[in-house]
Formats: sequence, structure tokens, C-alpha cells
Amino acid sequence: MVLELPSRAVIAHHVHDEHQLVYASTGVISVATSAGSWIAPANRAIWIPAGASHQHRVYGPTRFHGVGLPATRNPLGVDVPAVVEVSSLLRELIIHYTEQPDGTEEPRRRQRLLAVLIDQLAASPQQPIRLPAPHDPRLIEACRLVEENLSTTFDLEDLAQACRSSARTLARLFRDEMRMSYVQWRTQLRLYHALRMLADGAQVSTVAHRCGWSTASTFVDVFRRTYGHTPGGRQRAE
Repeated sequence: MVLELPSRAVIAHHVHDEHQLVYASTGVISVATSAGSWIAPANRAIWIPAGASHQHRVYGPTRFHGVGLPATRNPLGVDVPAVVEVSSLLRELIIHYTEQPDGTEEPRRRQRLLAVLIDQLAASPQQPIRLPAPHDPRLIEACRLVEENLSTTFDLEDLAQACRSSARTLARLFRDEMRMSYVQWRTQLRLYHALRMLADGAQVSTVAHRCGWSTASTFVDVFRRTYGHTPGGRQRAE
């Protein structure tokens, strides 16, 4: 399946009986479930297990590719969505497989192509790129406050005071519910919004400021370490 989608297009919540790998060869794609959100630029894809209710949203003009995989085959061995690295070979396999409609290619050749794609997917490193959904009311309030004031850098003490909680309590909630520290979660949130803004054509310096980094060079360094290239490199590639 291939779709050409405008920026901010949404595919409403739905469920597949098979596993799905979604990939944006241009633009940025996000997946949201009740457990959280995952986002991927053009060198990452998102794995969605069979039976998981999910919603897609894209940023920037997006070419959306969806590969269905049998529910009996789980090359990643996970039962929750995951972001995976996309090598040059896996990228070309996804594009070729999805751009050849069913029935237009010899069935055995298509099966072999899918088998190679699954082998490549199994070897693709999973990336710890996700935004878990908070559940505790205190954590929900803290996350809302940070997201609505992204350019402001709250330390945990300031955030706890604003939420009428304690730094120790918030630290425990981030660790227990999010499985990461507050600073790690804040970095994931900033990167999530940065990808969205870059896909819509914002300048790197503007993104850095609006997402709370002290300097553009700090943002570029964090982005490179997370995605393997600079924000400017991502824009040029697209």
C-alpha cells in the first residue's frame, strides 16, 4: 500500500489482523496507541503488531508505505509498536514491495521479496524512540505543562512545584510509568516536536529555540546522536 498524504493528514484509529510495517519515504510519520506515541523520519520505520488499535498522523507532504506481514511471523519478537532503523536495502525493499500492487507481480517472486524484507527487518536495530502515555494525574499534569511550554526548560524541582507535587514523587512516576528519567522523556518530547516542525519546513535554529534547546548546535548534536544524521541532512535528503 502506498498513499500520498498532505501534511497533518490523519488515518483514524483502526486495527489490523496482521502485523504492519509503516514507512515514510518522504515526510514524517507518527503512530499513536493508548500506550503512547512513536515517530519516524525517512531513515526509520514503525512496527505495529497485529491487533493493536492505532492512529497515523503525518507531517510534511508524505509518501506513506504500508507492508502487511502474517500474524504468525514476528521478526522483531515484540508485541508493542517499535521504531526500527531502515538500511538502504530495507528502504528499497519496502518501496518496491509496496509500489507493486497485488496481482501485478509473479506470486512466487513477490513471496521471495517479502521473505528478504522480513530477514532485513529482523536484523534492523530497534530504536528507543517513543513517548509513553502517562496515567497518574500528577504525571499527566506535569507532561502537559512541559509540552505546552516546550521552549521553557523546567528542572524537576520547578516542575514539581508547578504541579503541587514533589521532585521525588515525579522522579518516581517517570521511572515507574515511563521507564525513563524526566530528562530522557523531555528529550524524547523535544525530538518528537522537532521532527514535526522540520517536516513542515521550519529552520533548524527556529526548531532548536522553540523546542527548548539552549543553542542550535546542542540540538544538532542530540538529533545526530538519535537519528544518525543532522537535521539539515534530513531536509536535504528529502
